[in-house]
Amino acid sequence: MQSSGRQAEAPGRGPRVLVVGGGIAGLGAAQRLCCHPAFPHLRVLEATARAGGRIRSERSFGGVVEVGAHWIHGPSQGNPVFQLAAKYGLLGEKALSEENQLIETGGHVGLPSVSYASSGGSVSPELVAEMARLFYSLIDQTREFLHAAEIPAPSVGEYLKKEIRQHMAGWTEEEETKRLKLAILNNLFNVECCVSGTHSMDLVALSPFGEYTVLPGLDCTFPGGYQGLTDRIMASLPKDVMVFNKPVKTIHWDGSFEEASAPGETFPVLVECEDGGCFPAHHVVVTVPLGFLKERLDTFFEPPLPTEKAEAIRKIGFGTNNKIFLEFEEPFWQPDCQHIQVVWRDTSPLEDTAPKLQDAWFKKLVGFWVLPSFGRASQVLCGFIAGLESEFMETLSDEDVLLSLTQVLRRVTGNPRLPAPRSVLRSRWHSAPYTRGSYSYVAVGSSGDDLDLLAQPLPADGRGAQLQVLFAGEATHRTFYSTTHGALLSGWREADRLIALWDSQAQRPEPGSELGSAPPVPGSRGGWPHPFL
Repeated sequence: MQSSGRQAEAPGRGPRVLVVGGGIAGLGAAQRLCCHPAFPHLRVLEATARAGGRIRSERSFGGVVEVGAHWIHGPSQGNPVFQLAAKYGLLGEKALSEENQLIETGGHVGLPSVSYASSGGSVSPELVAEMARLFYSLIDQTREFLHAAEIPAPSVGEYLKKEIRQHMAGWTEEEETKRLKLAILNNLFNVECCVSGTHSMDLVALSPFGEYTVLPGLDCTFPGGYQGLTDRIMASLPKDVMVFNKPVKTIHWDGSFEEASAPGETFPVLVECEDGGCFPAHHVVVTVPLGFLKERLDTFFEPPLPTEKAEAIRKIGFGTNNKIFLEFEEPFWQPDCQHIQVVWRDTSPLEDTAPKLQDAWFKKLVGFWVLPSFGRASQVLCGFIAGLESEFMETLSDEDVLLSLTQVLRRVTGNPRLPAPRSVLRSRWHSAPYTRGSYSYVAVGSSGDDLDLLAQPLPADGRGAQLQVLFAGEATHRTFYSTTHGALLSGWREADRLIALWDSQAQRPEPGSELGSAPPVPGSRGGWPHPFL
């Protein structure tokens, strides 16, 4: 399986390792392990036909669009995704500049180039800037309750609303302007829902909110597509490591499993796939999305996960943030426009109205980002929408989405003859069977401890074979959850955990001596059996 040089170092020896999931966490773990001579028997089982997971770049509209991860958040030296992308030559000159790396955004979304109201016409940029200053100053305050003895509200949303009510007492404008201010704030709440991957900020826990760490650097994109990064990582792996279209049904652990091709050998873990294939291993690194784990919690592990770990999976939040791409023949926006905000005048974050989704789902859309031009033939806007409205959008036809958003754009621009977009493309992360959403957040009732608990390997009591089941993925990183760099770091973390175990074994007597609790090492027949390939 590996190069002759590696096999010469450890002919037929080393543990069998399975990585479940070929996103950036799984690929990162595999790349790290493949660089170590103790791991010549490694496979990555990917449920779909492609690697990358929630990093997904598609050729469309004459260029590349990001259906999944969009930006490197905090592109600077402390960000391993940025470092790897720079090493592979995947970033533009501006993103690589020291100036760009030093910009402190506070994790806040920049001001829109233009803001349209649902009544038609633009909103005062000064008013938008004033509300953005208020909102983001309050967001900054929410990060100060991490170690507080008492917290003023259980959720970020409730705290923000409480503070906004107090600020409103000092507003002296006429009623219409006050209502417009609230409508702008409502848009900013919806933007924050996209950032956090949640339906409502009322679901996001206040106390641990400040634990999420924002790295310096102005968020940047990949000119050739984010998937260039995962493609490069995958290309560095030996050619037979990746196994596609291999969804896993159940991980049987804490057992003693045998295999005909390795008589006398026992393995503590058996991975059962949907197609009936069963593959014994010493270690399995689980990197599947939290949304998938939540849905399959009762059947994915046998025996079931320890109660505390199962509870952590239930408690940590996992929501949906989708994109809708609209292609136009001619831009209706100005040449220097980068971000179009849409403000619905009849909305307020202080009112808990819940109109029928089919009548108002599009009001959750925060606006559109203008994608770099793919040439004169194609002008593309990318809209963002989170939460239950986003999940409802997935159930609609392309024609329904196109019709609704054409009506929205004609209404907000005040131009009833605005040409309709000529095509639409959208993500459907909640419908994706092996993802079931976008990314994690620390929900009310959970804390950073739950993310750490999810990251702990099994068995937890230290008895029997060690590190049978390990866990990686963005939802296992306490301070970088929801990000690609958190996912990558988690994959490296689990690879390093395995490497440390086997490096320590190399210093000890052979298994079978007084240290027989160590994982058994396969003999010369211990490679992967033929049906796996």
